[in-house]
Amino acid sequence: MKLCFPVTSDDGLDSKVYGHFGSAQRFIVVDTETGATVSIDNTDKHHTHGSCNPLKALAGAPLDAVVVGGIGAGALIMLNRAQVRVFSSQAPTVGENVALFRSGAFQEIVPPTCGGHGHGHGCAH
Repeated sequence: MKLCFPVTSDDGLDSKVYGHFGSAQRFIVVDTETGATVSIDNTDKHHTHGSCNPLKALAGAPLDAVVVGGIGAGALIMLNRAQVRVFSSQAPTVGENVALFRSGAFQEIVPPTCGGHGHGHGCAH
C-alpha cells in the first residue's frame, strides 16, 4: 500500500507530519510493503484558502491513502472521489505513523468533516 504524508522537509521516515495538507511543502509517499519512500514537491501549495486541489498537489502520484494532521473538506472529498482514503495522523513522524497504520490503529476521515489544524473557526479549518 502506498501512504502519502504532508511534510515540510524530506527526512525520510523521520519526516514530521505537517498539520495542514494543502500548504505542506512536500509529500512523502511510503510503500508499506518495501519501506521505500518518494518525495513529491507540493505543486499546489500557493492556492487560495479553500481551493486546494490535492490531485494537482500530488502531481498524479499513484497512492492508496493519505495520512494527515488536518485537511479541508473540499480536498477530502476530491481525494475520496479519486478512490484515495484519508486517515488522521496518530504520531509525529512518518515512520511512527507507518508502524501504527500496519497495526490497524488509524481512524479514517470521512466527509463532511474537516479536522485538526485549527484556524479558529467553525470546522477547525
